[in-house]
Amino acid sequence: MPAVDIDPLLTPNEVAQMFRVDPKTVTRWANAGKITTVRTLGGHRRFSEREIRTLLAVVPTQVPLPA
Repeated sequence: MPAVDIDPLLTPNEVAQMFRVDPKTVTRWANAGKITTVRTLGGHRRFSEREIRTLLAVVPTQVPLPA
């Protein structure tokens, strides 16, 4: 039987920690269509780890302003 490539799913809290934002911000991004969401049978949001890591790679890192 061929191996199935299953993309792990992340919770809103896990995504929020990766982007260093509040979990409600992640929910707003999902509602706005900025990131793709999957709903569990219980109605909870989950996010593709592959998509989130791709977004993290293209989002510029924050640089502290000079004092």
